[in-house]
Amino acid sequence: MSSSSSAKPGRGPAARAAWLKQLHQWHWISSAICLIGMILFAVTGITLNHAADIESKPAIVSRTAQLPAELAATLKPRSADEADSKAAVPAPVRAWLAKALGRPIDARDAEWNRDEVYLAMPRPGGDAWVRIARDSGEVEYEDTDRGWISYFNDLHKGRHAGVAWSWFIDLFAVACLLFSITGLLILKFHAVSRPSTWPLVGLGLVIPALLALLLIH
Repeated sequence: MSSSSSAKPGRGPAARAAWLKQLHQWHWISSAICLIGMILFAVTGITLNHAADIESKPAIVSRTAQLPAELAATLKPRSADEADSKAAVPAPVRAWLAKALGRPIDARDAEWNRDEVYLAMPRPGGDAWVRIARDSGEVEYEDTDRGWISYFNDLHKGRHAGVAWSWFIDLFAVACLLFSITGLLILKFHAVSRPSTWPLVGLGLVIPALLALLLIH
């Protein structure tokens, strides 16, 4: 009885110390992983919130070209009543366009109608398009670059950034959750000796809640 009762008090502090050590390890690892991403998302949160106040002058590049006759022939309508459709531009045409326009042309779907093939190529911070007249093979190209601020703003939103960036945002969000949850649990361990802990945590909830309820309509 005496040995059993004397062992119990020691388990609480030891277990607490072990948990706290583990939480600190998860917390610093997740914070290290999140650090650069959190700075990026925080800064672009400010630039997005003040997007109307940040002037930018898009740089626009326009070009025209003429498809060789043999390539233009592959794009001609097959019938007078050909329906609108979506399909990739043929590989030989893409290769020629990439060389003529000085930029890669991927196999994404283009819009095909009776008169033209229209390929939209949006990207973070800008967009581009190619229009090919199906009867003549005349090519029009325009590229718009809205600058680095727009580029990072679009990365913040995941706009036209592709599947790899979408996966990164998801994994980054999981790391942020781990960082926040372990931080909350560490606060719980230290709250006894730091009376202001829970009032400060509560302010983090109350302030945005009041703003949303009272000032957002």
